[in-house]
Amino acid sequence: MTLPSLHVLLEIALRTGVIYMLVLIGIRLSGKREVGQMTPFDLTLLLLLSNSVQNAMTGPDTSLAGGAVAAATLLLLNYLVAEVSGGNRRFRKLIQGQPSLLVHDGQLIQAHMAKEHVSMDELERSLREHGLASYKDAALAVLEVDGSISVLKYDDIEPAASTHLNRRRFLKKP
Repeated sequence: MTLPSLHVLLEIALRTGVIYMLVLIGIRLSGKREVGQMTPFDLTLLLLLSNSVQNAMTGPDTSLAGGAVAAATLLLLNYLVAEVSGGNRRFRKLIQGQPSLLVHDGQLIQAHMAKEHVSMDELERSLREHGLASYKDAALAVLEVDGSISVLKYDDIEPAASTHLNRRRFLKKP
């Protein structure tokens, strides 16, 4: 058994780094819902994607050392992205995105729903999970960066809060 040369191992590390960045960008561009709520279709795509990029990372080298260098490069890059994300807010927003407001004061924000590919069925399911019958009963509904939908009911707003939603809540009641 012969070990690959240092040149070959460095090439594997570089190839792996490029593939990591391409896949990270692709997943980021696919949207929050794709990452947060994985369907069987998404899982199949992820498995096939990982298999398809494997050869691009290691090239013709199928040795144990080549695979170990590719795996170590992926783990190192993932660690570095997490570290930089933790300390740099701009980078975190670039990598993770930011929450999207779907419902504000009982009103749908159609443009955000369309941009994030959130269907009415998905929103209504999330509202039901939070004990609401309709989006009209929600003070806020937010698509979080992890793909989940957070809902704030009018009753969840503190009476002493000086937000416009709290003032409207008490104005609506007779």
